[in-house]
Amino acid sequence: MSRIHYTKPSVGELEADYVLDAVRHGWGERCYEYLTRFEKSFAEHVGATYAIATSSCTGALHMGMAALGIGIGDEVILADTNWIASAAPITYLGATPVFVDVLADSWCLDPQQVRRAITPRTKAILAVHLYGNLCNMDALLAIGREFGLPVIEDAAEAIGSQWRGQAAGSLGAFGAFSFHGTKTMTTGEGGIFVTSDKALFDRVLTLSNHGRVAGSSKQFWPDFLGFKYKMSNLQAAVGCAQVERIDELIQRKRAIFAHYADALSSLPGLSMNPEPEHSRNGYWMPTVVFDRELGITRDMLIAAFQAADIDARVFFWPLSSLPMFSELTADSPVAHSLPERAINLPSYHDMTDDDQHRVIEVLRALVLKRTRL
Repeated sequence: MSRIHYTKPSVGELEADYVLDAVRHGWGERCYEYLTRFEKSFAEHVGATYAIATSSCTGALHMGMAALGIGIGDEVILADTNWIASAAPITYLGATPVFVDVLADSWCLDPQQVRRAITPRTKAILAVHLYGNLCNMDALLAIGREFGLPVIEDAAEAIGSQWRGQAAGSLGAFGAFSFHGTKTMTTGEGGIFVTSDKALFDRVLTLSNHGRVAGSSKQFWPDFLGFKYKMSNLQAAVGCAQVERIDELIQRKRAIFAHYADALSSLPGLSMNPEPEHSRNGYWMPTVVFDRELGITRDMLIAAFQAADIDARVFFWPLSSLPMFSELTADSPVAHSLPERAINLPSYHDMTDDDQHRVIEVLRALVLKRTRL
C-alpha cells in the first residue's frame, strides 16, 4: 500500500513536448515566444485584458501593490487566516498588514470586520480566496467603492473558482495567481498578474522590467527602480500546455471534492468547502472542519493520517500568531479556532477511488469513535 500524498501536479506528454521545443528553439528572437503565448491564453481564460507572468504569486502581488502606490505608513486589510505569502509583499513595501477575522463558513475575509478596520491609513483591501473558497466579492467591492479603496484578489488557490460567472482574480483592481507545483495548474514555480486596467498594467509592466519603460528609445535605461520577477520561457511552455488542459484539471478537482463530500455527508459534526449558488468553487484543497463538540483536534488528525500512511496537511495558522507579526493585534476568534479542528484532504488529479476511500475511512473512524464516547 503506497503513501498518499496531499497533492502533486498533473503533467504529461503535452507539457514535455512544449518544454522540449522551448529548449531546442526558444532562444534569440524566440526567447519569449511561450511566455507571451502563456500570458495571452491565461488572460483569456480568466477574462482579463492583460497578464504578466511572474516567478511567483508573491512577486505578482508585490509589483501590483507597488504600482498602486502602497508604501511606508500605509495599511492593507486582509484576513488573519492566510498563508504568509499574502502578507509578506505588504511588508516589503514598508506598509502594515491589518488582520481581521474570517467568516465561519467560507474561512474568507469577513466584510463587516473589513469595514470596522478601515482607517485614514488604509490603502487597499486584499481578498484572498482560501483553498478555492471565494470571498464575498459583492460586499468587498461595495466597500471599496464607498471608501475609494482598491480590492486586490489573491487568487493563488482559486483557479477554476467563479463569482457570479466571473473568474476569481478578474473582479478586483488586479488578481494574482500561483502556479506552484501544488496548485491546480502548475509551471513548477511561478505566478501571474492579471488586470483589465491599462494604466495599472503599464505601471506593473515597467516595474517588472527593472523600471524600463516599454518602447523607450534608450537601451538599458531604467526610469524607475523596478523588480525582476520574470517567469522563464521554459516554465511558460509548461504553462501553455496546462492552460490547454485547464478545464480537464478543474473538473478533476471538482470530481475529487464531490466524491469526498458525498461519502462524508452522512457523518455528523463536520463541514467542508462551501459553494454558494451564485458561485463555482475550484476546490483546490478539499478541507474538513469539525465541530468543537466532537473534540477532534489537529494533533489527533495528524496522528491518524500518519498511522494510515497519508500526508497530513494542517489548516493555515492565523497570521497574527506568527512571531514576525507578534506586535500586531487581531481580534479574530474564528481564525484562531479553525486550525485546531481542521485538516486539508489529499486531492491530486490521479487519485484513485481506493485512495480516497482510505482517506475517508480515517475520518469516518475518528468521528465514530468520538460520537460513541
